[in-house]
Amino acid sequence: MDGTEGNAGQPGPAERSHRSSVSSVGARAADVLVYLADDTVVPLAVENLPSLNAHELHRAVREVLQLPDIALDVFALWLVSPLLEVQLKPKHQPYKLGRQWPELLLRFTDAPDDDVAMDEPSLQFRRNVFFPKRRELQIHDEEVLRLLYEEAKGNVLAARYPCDVEDCEALGALVCRVQLGPYQPGQPTACAVREKLDSFLPAHLCKRGHGLFAALRGRGAKAGPGEQGLLNAYCKVKEAAGGDSGCEASLSTHYRAYLLKSHELPFYGCAFFHGEVDKPAQGFLHRGGRKPVVVAISLEGVHVIDSREKHVLLGLRFQELSWDHTSPEEEESVLWLEFDGDNEGTPVNRLLKIYSKQSMGRPCPGPWLTAQASGWPLSTPQAELMSGLIEYCIELNQTSELAAPQETVSGPPSAASSLPSSAQRPQLQRQGSVVCSRLQHLSTIDYVEEGHSFPKQNRLCGTGGPESFYTRIL
Repeated sequence: MDGTEGNAGQPGPAERSHRSSVSSVGARAADVLVYLADDTVVPLAVENLPSLNAHELHRAVREVLQLPDIALDVFALWLVSPLLEVQLKPKHQPYKLGRQWPELLLRFTDAPDDDVAMDEPSLQFRRNVFFPKRRELQIHDEEVLRLLYEEAKGNVLAARYPCDVEDCEALGALVCRVQLGPYQPGQPTACAVREKLDSFLPAHLCKRGHGLFAALRGRGAKAGPGEQGLLNAYCKVKEAAGGDSGCEASLSTHYRAYLLKSHELPFYGCAFFHGEVDKPAQGFLHRGGRKPVVVAISLEGVHVIDSREKHVLLGLRFQELSWDHTSPEEEESVLWLEFDGDNEGTPVNRLLKIYSKQSMGRPCPGPWLTAQASGWPLSTPQAELMSGLIEYCIELNQTSELAAPQETVSGPPSAASSLPSSAQRPQLQRQGSVVCSRLQHLSTIDYVEEGHSFPKQNRLCGTGGPESFYTRIL
């Protein structure tokens, strides 16, 4: 974390340059740099850094930024590098975890030794994985909304949140409004958008031509498809709830609009894990192989995203799946997802194997990884971490469901109650949308369980692992 223990990048908006988080200046005092989602820095002067826990640092950040009490639930401290992300529990000691960073990398990543030796984490103030999306709509503090907006925007621009072109343009238009002000028809607006296009759209929508034609393209030339769609969406951004009332809306209005649109993405606010899945057998030799994937887990469900193509391969709500993990000795760790499917008109149960990094070497004493809040030893493979996170999210959902009727009866009506809930918001249903499942790109084990079907939102049961379930494999 200090000059010898803590440069880091931010993999969310992924490959940023390393930066120092803690710079030791004495035996008792240290300057701590906490990074926000917009890459600004909150410098903290603290005493006795090695024993300082995440809760105390979190409080210090809130005081500097003058954030309201709700920020305690909305945000968490993270240790982040291009190779690994860890959400800290309040009791964790960031300095000590930073010193153990190489051991975490060896147990949870397949990074080469040279990369492990160079990788150092930064301390970041980011959204808490366990903060429900519905509560975001009840926030009124502009700075809290801005921080959530900046983080969501970074994930969209980095294609960490895969989006359809239409959604990229709608989200980019709101960024234009925040950065450039209300839309003003005319050439200056088009030029301003073109000059900063990569600030509004993901890189793959900002591609421009090369060579002589591109060189001759003047500032007044016709906008490309991405630019034109962005400009069209920009001019439609409304300034007030009443539409064309002539009143300029506050930035909070546009931050909230961006978050509301982001909530339509099923992986918004997820914790991300890296893994691999089997490809379907293809060709005369029936060669398959594997493809790298990102497993996104939130309070709402699990999504498996193709790392290269940036689209969803499988999306399941918790009530639609059963799951388990296996960590056989000397074999790869596997997260199993079981869900209903169809095989040539026959209802079947489908099993998907997600391979993850298997921990090697002796167990490492000390804190536990906590993007998965209840905690597991550092020697735990990622499949078990993912399984534990799924279980914890389901428990949180069940607890909130029990508490909801009481809040409805005793709680005062909220100003946000008139806003559409996540259940009311329409899901993306476009043909070929990047958020739609692509089961044809996955290799699953299909089987029929005679006599009964497995209850969803449950662990797979059986002493011999998932393979012991099927009585008839198709």
